[in-house]
Amino acid sequence: MAVKSLVALFLAPVMSASALFALTGSEQTMRKDNQMSDGRAAIYDVDFQSIRGDALPFSDFAGLVVLVVNTASQCGYTGQYAGLQELHDTFSADGFRVLGVPSNDFGGQESGSEEQIARFCQMNYGVTFPLTAKVHASGPGRHQFWKVAEAELGEKAHPKWNFHKVLVGRDGRILQAYPSGVRPNDVGLVADIEAALG
Repeated sequence: MAVKSLVALFLAPVMSASALFALTGSEQTMRKDNQMSDGRAAIYDVDFQSIRGDALPFSDFAGLVVLVVNTASQCGYTGQYAGLQELHDTFSADGFRVLGVPSNDFGGQESGSEEQIARFCQMNYGVTFPLTAKVHASGPGRHQFWKVAEAELGEKAHPKWNFHKVLVGRDGRILQAYPSGVRPNDVGLVADIEAALG
């Protein structure tokens, strides 16, 4: 009996140290997982290809406020390109960018080639903000950007149609999402951009 008590007394600190180590390991894992799920670390691991075919890692936008928009050339919302260009012109000197991300997922309204899309945007709207190559914005094969945005904001970050918008802060945090009907000059959207720019 005395021997068992001595053994228990001797092992208690060892077991406590093991439990503490296990707990610390769990906390580290949770912290690491949270960094990935909240978008701050994960967003800068996202890679796009530019509409011209060059690499366009999202880490190129680190330290900037970015409005990411899934776009289409033959949509009722296509006229928003003009407002997006105006936003880009107004705030780019303050560290703001628009990133157009063409997708053919909704109504087949972006069926042209990358070259055709770039020409359409430049000729009709004078677009100078960066555009990516076409990607999927919906479904299981959707681009990693949309997956990261959904991990941060949930369902509201998931595009339901063309010209869905996601605002990314200077630190890579996904700040807000806006459905297609929210125009680029919407008072709330502009206020959010100004607040993010500081």
